[in-house]
Amino acid sequence: MNVILSQVKIANGETIGYRYKKGGEKILLLIHGNMTSSKHWDIFIDALDHKYTIYAPDLRGFGISTYHTSINSLDDFKEDLKLFVDEVGIKKFSLIGWSTGGGVCMVFTADYPEYVEKLILLESVGTRGYPILKKDITGKPIIGEFLKTKEEIAQDPIQVLPILNAYKNKDKEMLKRIWEATIYTHNKPDDAKYEEYLEDMLTQRNLVDVDYALATFNISNEFNGVKQGDNRASKIKCPTLILWGENDLVVPKQMALDIKADIGNNATLVYLKKCGHSPLIDDLEQLVKVVENFLEE
Repeated sequence: MNVILSQVKIANGETIGYRYKKGGEKILLLIHGNMTSSKHWDIFIDALDHKYTIYAPDLRGFGISTYHTSINSLDDFKEDLKLFVDEVGIKKFSLIGWSTGGGVCMVFTADYPEYVEKLILLESVGTRGYPILKKDITGKPIIGEFLKTKEEIAQDPIQVLPILNAYKNKDKEMLKRIWEATIYTHNKPDDAKYEEYLEDMLTQRNLVDVDYALATFNISNEFNGVKQGDNRASKIKCPTLILWGENDLVVPKQMALDIKADIGNNATLVYLKKCGHSPLIDDLEQLVKVVENFLEE
């Protein structure tokens, strides 16, 4: 069955683009991360068993979705997701969130538990967010000092400005260098697919807003240096699978451990061998096997 790229207008005035693949009664929602869109799920969607019906939305400000209103938190994406599933008419599904998408999926599951059968967190941002450290004049992080406003984040010389400039100048070579230093450190997509992904990255219109949302995300019961947590992680009661690649340079292992600690005994942490931040590219076969085994349990 072919994957269809479609759009739907949701109740807050935004239009959400999404990829859809018709399958059986089991429904999966795939939520992408920062610097990507549903496009980056394409090989994973193709590799999954045909018994799954799949929806993969573009978050607001990514891909072909609109960005009429700026987001300030991952809860804004979460509310878009709620409006999206209500609009397309699905009530019970499993969620897979990759990186930033993992944070969106966690707050959705905490706030709308009746919708979610199982939760899979793939190289997910931690329950305590992703604060950005201030940098000294040499560009080195200053331990314990965090960027706290969108204005400060937009001027970060290491993690933010190079990407903003690459987007502005449509500099795909710079984006490649960034991804190959942090994400595609082991395997890379084939040339044609890589070009499609780079084109897709240039659709993002909300990098600073998302980085701010990640820095201020905290659903633990701890203080993360920027914000006190609201402990919503403890409300996630469905079976949860945390997947962390042992070579991930973007999300540290501690974030996976924090998710496990903050959600509790219904969460299982599995380490993906020889994978970095994109197991879809590093070892698609391993990823599909682990995901399908968990969904069938």
